[in-house]
Amino acid sequence: MNSRRPRPARTPRRPGRALAATLGLALAACASTRPAARGPEAPRQPEEIRFEEGSAVAVSRLDLELAGKNGEELFALGTAAFASGDFRRAAAAFGRLADLHPDSPHLAAALFNAGLSHERLGEWREALARFQAVEKGYTGPDADEAAFHAAAARWHLGELGEARAILAELLRRPDLGGANRIRALTESGVVDLELGDRDEAERQLRLAISAWTEAADRERLDPYHPAQAHYYLGEVARSRFREVRLDPSGDGDPALRAALERKAELLLAAQGYYLRAIRVGDPDWAIASGYRIGELYDELHAQMTTAPLPPGLSEEERQAYREELGRKLKVLLVKAIGVYEQTLAAARQGKVDNRFVEEAQVSLERMKRLLVETEALPPEAEAPLPAGDGTGRR
Repeated sequence: MNSRRPRPARTPRRPGRALAATLGLALAACASTRPAARGPEAPRQPEEIRFEEGSAVAVSRLDLELAGKNGEELFALGTAAFASGDFRRAAAAFGRLADLHPDSPHLAAALFNAGLSHERLGEWREALARFQAVEKGYTGPDADEAAFHAAAARWHLGELGEARAILAELLRRPDLGGANRIRALTESGVVDLELGDRDEAERQLRLAISAWTEAADRERLDPYHPAQAHYYLGEVARSRFREVRLDPSGDGDPALRAALERKAELLLAAQGYYLRAIRVGDPDWAIASGYRIGELYDELHAQMTTAPLPPGLSEEERQAYREELGRKLKVLLVKAIGVYEQTLAAARQGKVDNRFVEEAQVSLERMKRLLVETEALPPEAEAPLPAGDGTGRR
């Protein structure tokens, strides 16, 4: 943004009142995103899982280093390797056991844990083969767990229809437990959103939250999937928010006002879901949600500063318009910076390290640079922050 002040001339056109009014609406409800801290969950460890009768064999490359080991030795080696984070060795040991020792009492566990090891390595096709062997060869809760992992592998492979079919089959099960039903509904919503069916995604995610609300009175549930459901409802609203275009050069102030009001409405809807995701208490989804709230203000600032200018302005008026717009939009920079800083502080406190932490840090530095540029503008007509404690509460 150019901070050079124009020479005195005719009074430039100013952004319409819809801008200030709508920004006030959008910012007034911004709540604190500081979540309760929680330490990171340990990676799931391999277990000896008992299944009903059945057998399945999947083929994978053998690690020659493990040649000559019997089933007990391979299972012990795989378990130790998994616990130490050596997932390549774990995958080879469990895979060799599954392929060469089909009579081992550890067969089912070896198949499942080979799938887990390939997951950690990002080898989704290999993971899928192992989980399918469990899903097709056994029944019971552990086979259900393998089905969820198979759906996740399909999702990572871009095979969304197949992932959706696995989850739909799980949801048809009358004996599916409450926690797994919430999980299946949530993951179905995620897949539907990626398939482009926002209405169905929203329906599934709302069903997941309803199921969670009902079940929470009867049992203690892990917060991961309820938080995920709220987060992805925020993603549905955010996708709609991003579609609303702001064009002051179009049909005049009424059209711009309507677009601003719609954009503010969707911003608040998305923000509300993200805040609820934070309150559920899962640290990873809390950090992701905090980042997304900051990104909402970040994106609104970017869209408004890059929107076409009103028609008929002279070069001098265009410069003055940009500078006044920059002052009015400073509040969005301040809000985004505040949310990013809170998100990073929560991540440090909760020892969360995911991709949203890095992205929040990059975005924070960029927004700070933009704020420095904005503060170089002449001070008059700056838009004040909403009255209150800085979170939108009065």
